[in-house]
Amino acid sequence: MALAPILDAHETEPDAIDGVPLPREASFLVGHGHAEAELLEAYRSERMHHAWILAGPKGIGKATLAFRFAKFVFANPDRHAATALGATDLALSPDHPDARKVVAGAHPGLLHLRRPYDAKRKSKDKFKQDLTVDEIRRTVPFFGGTASGGVWRICIVDAADDMNANAANALLKVLEEPPRQSLFLVLAHAPGRLLPTIRSRCRSLHLRPLSEPQIAEGLQRLGVSGTDEDETRRAAALAEGSLRKAIQLAGSGALDLADRFRQLAQALPRPEIARLHSFADAVAANGAEDAWQLFRSLVDEYLHQSMQGGAGVPLDRLVRVSEVWEKASRAAREADAFNLDRKQVVLNVFRDLAEIH
Repeated sequence: MALAPILDAHETEPDAIDGVPLPREASFLVGHGHAEAELLEAYRSERMHHAWILAGPKGIGKATLAFRFAKFVFANPDRHAATALGATDLALSPDHPDARKVVAGAHPGLLHLRRPYDAKRKSKDKFKQDLTVDEIRRTVPFFGGTASGGVWRICIVDAADDMNANAANALLKVLEEPPRQSLFLVLAHAPGRLLPTIRSRCRSLHLRPLSEPQIAEGLQRLGVSGTDEDETRRAAALAEGSLRKAIQLAGSGALDLADRFRQLAQALPRPEIARLHSFADAVAANGAEDAWQLFRSLVDEYLHQSMQGGAGVPLDRLVRVSEVWEKASRAAREADAFNLDRKQVVLNVFRDLAEIH
C-alpha cells in the first residue's frame, strides 16, 4: 500500500514544478558522480563529518543528491556493514521501505527545512520570502527525542541562501552542538554568503554545473522535452548547467524569452529601448507568472556569471555586482509582496545591470 504525502506538494515545496518529480521523489541522479562517490566514501570512513554544505548553482541537483544520500543512510544505518561497504553508489530501490517513506515526506528520521507556506499572503507567491528562525527551531524537538540505537536523524536545509540573520544564528547554534547520530545537509547556491562560522563547522562539497549532454539526458528521463530535439538542445545550451532552468525552458515560449534576455544582456550598457520595453511587457503580463519567475532566475544566473573569474575580477566590480544582486532580489520580493509594477522592476534591473558594464 502506497504511503500518502503528509501535505500537498504545493503547500510544502516553494520550488515545485508542475509535472516534475520533487527532489525527494527522484529515482535517479544526473551527473555528480564525483560528489556521490565522496559522500559514499566519507560515510564508510572512520570519521564521518556531521555537517555538509552541498554547494553549487541553483537547479543542478543538490537537493536530489541530499535526498539520495539520506535514503542510502537510512537503509544502511551501519556504515561498516557489508551492504554499505559493497555499494558502488548511493542508489536505493524505490521499493525499499525507507525510500518510500522519504518519497512520501513521512520518514520520522528526516527533517526538511525550507521557506514555509503561508496561505494568508496576499501575493501570488504563497511562500514566505525567508527560511525563518521558527523553521530552524524545529530542530529542537526533532533532535530532542530519544532515538533508538543505530538510527540516524538527518536535517536538510533547503536552501541556506534563504535564511534570514536570526535563522542563520539559530542554525549555527545547532551545528556547534550536534546531536549524536545526526547529519546536516546544508544546500547553498552561493556558499560564500553564508556566515563564516557556519562554513567552518561544515565540510564543503562543491557540485559542478551539468554539461549540455547531461541536461539533455535529464530532460529526456523526466519526459519534459517532448520529441523536438532542437528544442532540447536549445534548452540545454541556455540552461547554463541547471537542469531546473532547462525544465522551465523546454516545451514553452520560455526559450524565446530567454533568447530575448540574452540579446538584451549582450547589448548592455545600451540595449535597444523598444526591445527592452517589449521584453518587460512580456515578463509583466497578467498571468505570466512563469515568465516572471524565469526572469528572476535569468538575472540571478547572469549576475552569478558576472562574479566568476576569481582573482582576475576587480574588487570594485565584485562589489557593484553584489549590490545589484541584492537590489534586484529586494525589488522582486517587494513587487511580489506589495503587488507592485513588475514592468518597472524589469526596467530598473536592466538600468542597474548597465551600470556594472
